[in-house]
Amino acid sequence: MGDGRFWCEQCQRRVSVTAGTIFHRTRTPLTIWFAAAWHATSAKNGVSAKTLQRLLGFGSYQTAWTMLHRFRTAMIRPGRDRLAGTVEVDETYVGGVEKGVRGRQTETKSIVVIAVELIEPKGFGRVRLRRIPGVSGDSLVAFVRDAVLPGATVRTDAWKGYDGLPKQGYDRQRINISATGDPAHVHLPAVHRVASLLQRWLLGTHQGAVERGHLQSYLDEFAFRFNRRSSEFRGLLFRRLLEQAVEVGPVTYKSLVVNHVAKKKKPRPPVKRRARPTSLSIDPTVGRPWRNP
Repeated sequence: MGDGRFWCEQCQRRVSVTAGTIFHRTRTPLTIWFAAAWHATSAKNGVSAKTLQRLLGFGSYQTAWTMLHRFRTAMIRPGRDRLAGTVEVDETYVGGVEKGVRGRQTETKSIVVIAVELIEPKGFGRVRLRRIPGVSGDSLVAFVRDAVLPGATVRTDAWKGYDGLPKQGYDRQRINISATGDPAHVHLPAVHRVASLLQRWLLGTHQGAVERGHLQSYLDEFAFRFNRRSSEFRGLLFRRLLEQAVEVGPVTYKSLVVNHVAKKKKPRPPVKRRARPTSLSIDPTVGRPWRNP
C-alpha cells in the first residue's frame, strides 16, 4: 500500500512486516534499531543503556533500556543445541560481598549455575547459564537436563545436589575438592574462568547495577557474546541478532519492568522538549552519490 504496509485479504486489515517481532508497533525508525543492534554487538564488552542513550541521542533512558532488553530476548535461539562431550558444571553467586554466611548459604545474592563445554585436548566450547532459586537437586538436575545432552560426561564437585544425574543418563565425574586441598579453580577451571568473566563484565559494563529480576536477560547476553567470541567479523554477530529478532514475539515495556506500578498521575511533558533522535536514513533530496555516473 501507499504507506509501505500490506493489506491482508484474510483479516481485512493493514499489516506491517514488523508485526509479530520485537519491533512490533514501534515508533522508532528501524535504522535506529539497527544502529542499537550494531552498538550492542560490535563493542567487545557490550553497551549499557546509559551509553546507548548518549550515542543515539535518546531523550529517555527508558527507551534505550527497553530497546536493549528486547534485543536480549532475541539473543537466545529457541531450540538451540545442547552441550555434549565433557561438560563442567558449578554454581557462582552474583550480588557483591555478603558477610556471615558460609559455603553455599546466601541471603541476598543470586545463584547462577554455569555449564561449560570442554574441548580436547585444550580449550572451552559453548556455555550455558541460568539463575536458579536454590542449590537443591531439583534445580540443578533440571538445568543440566535442559543444557546437556544425555550420555555426556558431567564433571562436578561433591555437592549432593548433583547425585541425581546418573539416573538421568549422565556420566558424572565427582570431584571432592575439599579432600584434595587444592583451590576449586584447579579442578574446575572452565566454570571458574567463565564466572570470573561474568562478574567482571557485570561490574565493568553495567557497573553492577543489575536487578535480580533482570539477571537472566544479562546472562543470556553474556552467553550470546561468549559463544561467538571466536567470530572473525563483528558483523556476523549483528546479522545473527537481527535474524533471531524477527523470530521472537513482541515484548512490551510493562512485561519487562519488575513489579510494575501504574503512575497515579499522567506524566507531564517537560517545559523544554527534547528533540527526538533523527533517523539514520539518507535524505532523499541529497541522493545517493555512489550510484551517480
